[in-house]
Amino acid sequence: MSLTLVVGTKRWSSWSLRAWMALAATGAPFRQVRIELRQPDTKAKILELSPSGKVPLLDDDGIKVWDTLAICEYLAERFPEAGLWPKDREARALARSVSAEMHAGFVPLRSVCPMDVVEDQRLAEIPDDVKADVARIDAIWSDCRARFGQGGPFLFGAFTNADAMYAPVVTRIRTYGLPVGAASSAYCDAIMAHPAMQAWVMEAQAAG
Repeated sequence: MSLTLVVGTKRWSSWSLRAWMALAATGAPFRQVRIELRQPDTKAKILELSPSGKVPLLDDDGIKVWDTLAICEYLAERFPEAGLWPKDREARALARSVSAEMHAGFVPLRSVCPMDVVEDQRLAEIPDDVKADVARIDAIWSDCRARFGQGGPFLFGAFTNADAMYAPVVTRIRTYGLPVGAASSAYCDAIMAHPAMQAWVMEAQAAG
């Protein structure tokens, strides 16, 4: 088995972080290829590896998977023992739903508060549409934790693809000082303490 994950600059690449967290959760060894973003040749370098021209890309012995949610689904099938979706059918349905909502939504939050795991950029004033996004995310996290989080510190107890999908949002909450409730704040602590997240942040900080 030979797994390669192509990622962008770790300081900024939120979609790469999601795939990284999901792949790390499988416990499988993998090779990393990092492409620096925001450079004149970035697009050309990515196109050499990924047909979409975007990162991340997972290469599993020649099977190429791009788009982060597709990578998460592939890894769940490839490594069923990792439990990347909850076993309970209702919990699994909710996990997929909130993951898809993250994949497709929250444009104001993404636009105003891009991921930056190195800087502290507290907002003096939070725009109303960003407040609405954060309130919805806070509600999602609180609901998942209340209904299915008894078995551990993550949204569905144990770490799943849903946590991978929301991990970059956690960094945004911290970077920009966005307000969330107590349950969501504790969840943010758990994500930031995850070994894969700590490894990602350390590498981003080392790169500057």
